[in-house]
Amino acid sequence: MAEQEIQAQTETSSRPGGKRNEKIGIVVSDKMLKTVVVRVDRLVQHPKYRRYIRRTSKFMAHNETDCKIGDKVRISETRPLSARKRWRVVEVLQRAAR
Repeated sequence: MAEQEIQAQTETSSRPGGKRNEKIGIVVSDKMLKTVVVRVDRLVQHPKYRRYIRRTSKFMAHNETDCKIGDKVRISETRPLSARKRWRVVEVLQRAAR
């Protein structure tokens, strides 16, 4: 009976669905070793005027692939890799025109 309780606890402790959050953005800096800064844009509706406003967020992402400034990339949530780095580059969707 104790084994069933332990198994039930471990099943509920895992993330529901097990899907990590993913975002698509543009690389704006690649000056660090194995790290890139990715700018993610989103549209938010103004509460009073109902117009759409572009909001941007910047994420530090671990870069094992060869992506450069201007590339469109998909980043995924991961465990903390450093003080500010919690994302990793999954794939390069579109290369920048060089």
